[in-house]
Amino acid sequence: MILRLSGVIKESIVDGPGLRLAVFTQGCPHNCPGCHNPKTHDFSSGFIADTEKLLAAIDKNPLLSGITLSGGEPLCQAAQLLPFASGAKDRGKDIVCYTGYTFEHLITQSDPDIMNLLSKLDILIDGPYIESQRNLELRFRGSDNQRVLNMPASLAAGTAIWAEGYL
Repeated sequence: MILRLSGVIKESIVDGPGLRLAVFTQGCPHNCPGCHNPKTHDFSSGFIADTEKLLAAIDKNPLLSGITLSGGEPLCQAAQLLPFASGAKDRGKDIVCYTGYTFEHLITQSDPDIMNLLSKLDILIDGPYIESQRNLELRFRGSDNQRVLNMPASLAAGTAIWAEGYL
């Protein structure tokens, strides 16, 4: 499957717990003021990447604990990310995803690609970055409104459930 990306970090310790392969998608509709990654907003920029090459990068590094989907807005490419997420899961990796959407918004969209991708996630960091709520003391997020959600528990309950250790 082909993805439009802004970048890939093969070994990240700041984009989720443990050592991670971080994939930054290209394209974001949110345009949050103060965004730390504004070069990812343009949907026609970035570069084309192949899922199989990303999975090969996972295979080359047995120290990786998981992958992180960031952006841009990863859920704008939910269908394209699904094979990558499935392959990462098949390899025993956990998955973190950042989104400017809220969990509540996502589950009301009736988009099967988004729901299938959400079902692969371990952690969802949701909500737009709000510059006036910037907080540098937060773990893996930039503003107080953003949440670190346990996705299996949240999907099972139909309501947002915080991941342990992130409140």
